[in-house]
Amino acid sequence: QAFFCLLLCIPWGSSCPPSCQCTERAGAKAVLCSSRHLEEIPKDIPRDVVFLKLDANSITRIPSNAFRHLSHLEEIDLSRNAIEKIDRAAFKGVAAGLRTLDLSSNRIRSIPKEALLALNAKLRLANNPWHCECALQEVLWEARLDLDSVRDITCHTAPREEYVGKPLLQVLDAGVNFCSVRQRTMDVAMFITMFGWFA
Repeated sequence: QAFFCLLLCIPWGSSCPPSCQCTERAGAKAVLCSSRHLEEIPKDIPRDVVFLKLDANSITRIPSNAFRHLSHLEEIDLSRNAIEKIDRAAFKGVAAGLRTLDLSSNRIRSIPKEALLALNAKLRLANNPWHCECALQEVLWEARLDLDSVRDITCHTAPREEYVGKPLLQVLDAGVNFCSVRQRTMDVAMFITMFGWFA
């Protein structure tokens, strides 16, 4: 009987990552790891977590399968970190169930389109040093961006100096197509190569 009581009386927080706090929000499991000086995503997050807050840390990368076993996950907050790299399979296993993914205020210059292919979540990407090019334009076409923050996606670098410092939406609204620019560049390079063959 004492053993049975021990099993029932262990709080949910006992399976929590040591630097985090585990609680319930609206009847769902939440893991709160905000402002804990984390340099990587904890590997011992409880599998039934629904809300995961990892904001205001020093995380630099989202590796492949970072959340693979967290099948109940609906919201991830990774804002205000130092994220520079997102692997192609970063959200494998949770992409379909996610509702919100906050990657704002990091150091992200580009993000692989493959990482977002199956993602149904509303994305927050504002306040990153984006390199405005075809890949980012394709992300905008295919991703569900949060409308409140999409205007804060600004070109930190770009193929042409005139786009630097401007909101990406403003550049695209002006008729710029980074993908066609890349295609024209490839066509010119191919033409030069072919010209060399026949010279």
